[in-house]
Amino acid sequence: MDTQHFHHIRHLSQILGELEGTYHEISLKLGISDSIFKILYTFCCFGACCPLNDICRYTGLSKQTVHSAIRTLEEKGFLCLKAIDGKAKKACLTEEGISLANSTALRVMGLENDILASWSKEERAMLIELTERFLVSLKEKGSQL
Repeated sequence: MDTQHFHHIRHLSQILGELEGTYHEISLKLGISDSIFKILYTFCCFGACCPLNDICRYTGLSKQTVHSAIRTLEEKGFLCLKAIDGKAKKACLTEEGISLANSTALRVMGLENDILASWSKEERAMLIELTERFLVSLKEKGSQL
């Protein structure tokens, strides 16, 4: 392994870990689990109904974790499941679920928006471009393992 960029990888890993930890702390303050926070965040991004497969992909959570969290939200009356076709299902927020998403994930999105609004257009574009480039390259190289 080429260790030329090891300190960069270590620093990036530390930042990503701290970022994940910060979202965990925020979830705790909001009184919800990390997985439920990520699912509600996905609804805020993509609308009140979302296919379960998309929720897995957008959150990065395993199918098992998504299904467990969805079951919890369904039992509490925050969402319902609807058949799409075949075995595929989509989750749809109820009015109570929309209210929960607005009081949790949407609040956090507001904080994120405030942060990004304080950055220049170029800085925002650079963040997205480099992060996406890293992701695409990692997926490509990871598939070769």
